[in-house]
Amino acid sequence: MTARNLILALLTLLMAGLIVMGKDKEPGGQMVDSGSFGVFMNGRRVATETFSITQGPKGSTVTSEFNADGQAQSATQDSELDLNPAGELVKYDWKEVTPGKTQAVVLPNDNFLIERVTANPTDKPQEKPFMLPSSTSILDNYFFIDREVLVWKYLATSCRQQQGQTQCLVNQKTQFGTLNPHEENSMAVSVEFSGKDRIPIRGVDRDLNRFTLKTENGDWSLWLDDQFKLIRILIAGDNTEVLRD
Repeated sequence: MTARNLILALLTLLMAGLIVMGKDKEPGGQMVDSGSFGVFMNGRRVATETFSITQGPKGSTVTSEFNADGQAQSATQDSELDLNPAGELVKYDWKEVTPGKTQAVVLPNDNFLIERVTANPTDKPQEKPFMLPSSTSILDNYFFIDREVLVWKYLATSCRQQQGQTQCLVNQKTQFGTLNPHEENSMAVSVEFSGKDRIPIRGVDRDLNRFTLKTENGDWSLWLDDQFKLIRILIAGDNTEVLRD
């Protein structure tokens, strides 16, 4: 299956002409992407995110585990994002495994999204509604694979497909509505294609597609390969770099 068909199945949008992503069959569907990211602050590795994206006839699932290494103790969080065949939110779960036990779930409810947060397993969930449609993108703290999915949506909605190639106009900007469940707030962000860059990745020069994610909290630079898999993120204001292992 080509990446074109994988992304069409994920988002049911006009996406075409991408290079083959993967053909491994999984019990829950076909694997679209999997791997891990190293998170570096001031050049020191501080965390690892392990992720997978699978696609099946009922939609797509993005799972992630984030492990942070602190001086006193480590911290682990899990997330699972379920999308229907139209790329709309079915359910989003995240939970702290260690050291806390906070859990949250986001579900669509008519024209709203409802977030239910539980600080402890025995507590009653606290609900917060958001006037957002189910097409809203989840951009949670710590789970960087969410940014890859957002760029796929940008490719599907803002770029042309011609002669088997995806062609994006440099500096073309598209706005998306997002929800950050960790911070319990929504935000409008924009994505734009910034052109091709040749940059060193672990000592090897690579030609990568650069995208800029603009938020009210600052800009993120994202580099994806020609299969549109996320390779690097740079958050200059935080001295933070994310690299695919």
